[in-house]
Amino acid sequence: MSTYVCQLVRRLATTIAAATTVAVVACSAPAERPMEPAAQTAPRDATTRPSVAPVAGDPVWHYEADEGPSRWGALSPKFRACSEGRAQSPIDLADATPVEAAATLKMRFPAAKLQIAHHEHVADGINNGHTIQVNYAGGDTLTMGGQAYGLVQYHFHNPSEHTLKGRHFPMEMHMVHTSAGGRLAVVGVLIEQGAHNHAFDPIWNNLPTQKGLETHYPHVNVDVDDLLPSSRTSYRYEGSLTTPPCTEGVQWIVMTMPIQLSADQIRAFTAIIHDNFRPTQPLNGRPVVTEPVVLASTTLP
Repeated sequence: MSTYVCQLVRRLATTIAAATTVAVVACSAPAERPMEPAAQTAPRDATTRPSVAPVAGDPVWHYEADEGPSRWGALSPKFRACSEGRAQSPIDLADATPVEAAATLKMRFPAAKLQIAHHEHVADGINNGHTIQVNYAGGDTLTMGGQAYGLVQYHFHNPSEHTLKGRHFPMEMHMVHTSAGGRLAVVGVLIEQGAHNHAFDPIWNNLPTQKGLETHYPHVNVDVDDLLPSSRTSYRYEGSLTTPPCTEGVQWIVMTMPIQLSADQIRAFTAIIHDNFRPTQPLNGRPVVTEPVVLASTTLP
């Protein structure tokens, strides 16, 4: 994040844009406690699920030099939104308004409910050169305004892409959700340095260090609820993918309370991937609101 096999991505590609890519990431930390053996395999087809990995036929993009964020829009007509879009992500979150302050805002940002499925699931982690992404088949669902979005993958950025009063956090996690019709919603979680976070150990202990190889984690119990902060208040706004093609129409939910990773955990990730962030983009009059996220959970067999 299976829901994200080739059939679903073909629907995404036709709905969003040809060969859509999505910005988002996975966990990190030193290999302290090995799990059940994790198999290293050849990479799966890059089009099997939303990813920040390059798609065959698209121009190469990076986070620096002539292929960096300031040049994305010029690399290909497919990436035009990166330079011409008026509702781009990430943004600075400082000027948020409580959603209750205006009826029009409440209608525009319907209440969000995150349904967490507690069960063992199969996960795959891949280092695609731009991030480490965990593909997820856990059945978690985000519902907004009657529209359901399933969690398909999560990934990390270092430092954070969203800022608060201009301040970057050491890292940020993006949990990418998609609807049956191909619409996208992303839950962002800011990460600060602090205590060791054991919720990330199942993946962190076997991070894929080599670009292009996929690590299969059989029957790893990763509880998404434990990856989220205890406070369920969020920033909400309408934005875009944070990587090419920078497609707009993405519903963003960024949790107001950060989670913590230890200095060692942050170092473990940044030793593999670092500086994979897009600078903040102009708001261009878009509203940013704060509102609670309703959390529900169920246990699956």
